[in-house]
Amino acid sequence: MPLKNDLDRMLEPYEAGIGRLARDLTALVLEIRPDFVAKVSFGWQTVNLHHPKAGFINAVYVRPHGVYLVFQDGRLLAHRLLVDDGKVKRVRWIAFRPGDAFPVDDIAILIAEAIALRT
Repeated sequence: MPLKNDLDRMLEPYEAGIGRLARDLTALVLEIRPDFVAKVSFGWQTVNLHHPKAGFINAVYVRPHGVYLVFQDGRLLAHRLLVDDGKVKRVRWIAFRPGDAFPVDDIAILIAEAIALRT
């Protein structure tokens, strides 16, 4: 319940579509990896996702115009869906807008690869 309460509180100022998207993406990642520990960071407007042995793997970043699944070691992952802005040294992400479908298999593979990099 703490995650749901914190997520609801963090998403209060966002439009409904962004809130649904953030909740659905967080739920998907936790369905793929039920061993992840999720914690809301109000300052960053993120849900940080930690593997019990590998540590911080990725985060769901919430912004007014979209939601991003950010991989901490994304620059080491080769995948067509991962992008960056050319300014970051480490992270890469997949951007989502309300109405987008989640590429579930790709997300699962990327999470598995990200964990493998850290273990």
